[in-house]
Amino acid sequence: MLLAVDAGNTNVVFAVHDGREWRGRWRIATEAQRTSDEYAVWLLALMQHAGLRPAEISRAVIGTVVPAALYNLRRLCRDWFDVEPLVARSTLDWGFAIMVERPQEVGADRLLNALAAHHHYGGPLVVIDFGTATTFDVVDGEGNYQGGVIAPGINLSIEALHKAAARLPRIGIGRPQAAIGRDTVSAMQSGIFWGYVGLIEGIVGRIRAEAEMPGMKVVATGGLAPLLAEGTSVIERVDPDITLEGLRLLAARNPVPISGRDAT
Repeated sequence: MLLAVDAGNTNVVFAVHDGREWRGRWRIATEAQRTSDEYAVWLLALMQHAGLRPAEISRAVIGTVVPAALYNLRRLCRDWFDVEPLVARSTLDWGFAIMVERPQEVGADRLLNALAAHHHYGGPLVVIDFGTATTFDVVDGEGNYQGGVIAPGINLSIEALHKAAARLPRIGIGRPQAAIGRDTVSAMQSGIFWGYVGLIEGIVGRIRAEAEMPGMKVVATGGLAPLLAEGTSVIERVDPDITLEGLRLLAARNPVPISGRDAT
């Protein structure tokens, strides 16, 4: 079985794939200083609850945008599962060209999204990921990564409003009933929701015009993707597992036979 680890700025997602399907998914808040033993106590209990044993894990793959978290995630794989993890980097075999000036600067999650989206949906396409940042990644018809756009994430924007304006409260994101808010909270919710819908439509429109790739699809992922998709017809598909699928596909292309016990 494959252990896939997607370490983002907000959460770390662990998932196990048995070769046919995902057997379990679990998430924990990202803390760069969390030790491998702390991860293990939490993860092994959840795996046991799902009927999975550490000895069943034969491979592991890590994708992270938090470099400081990598050491302990590696140690988790080596010490508790006895496997050497594959770490998603631009230098691996992705099966496509990374057509940007500095490929090493592209976040692993963006390349993983591009890999899985093209595999499942073909191309050309745009992948929108509603994470700590909102990213738009462009993939051409052959699957090559063309670059993209990075904007502040929705929750970052909400927190910035609350912290920078003394009289504005911290709010939750939701689809407002009307564009014109009749109180402070509804006005803020409208600005956030419809503002991001406008961001999505505007950026996708500009990408389509600039890229000149007929038939460009739009796939969205991230926790807020279903909510934002309700507000616009631009988003054609919502796929919550696209980053994990990218990890699975990358591991299949780049086998790592070294055991954790023998790795340095």
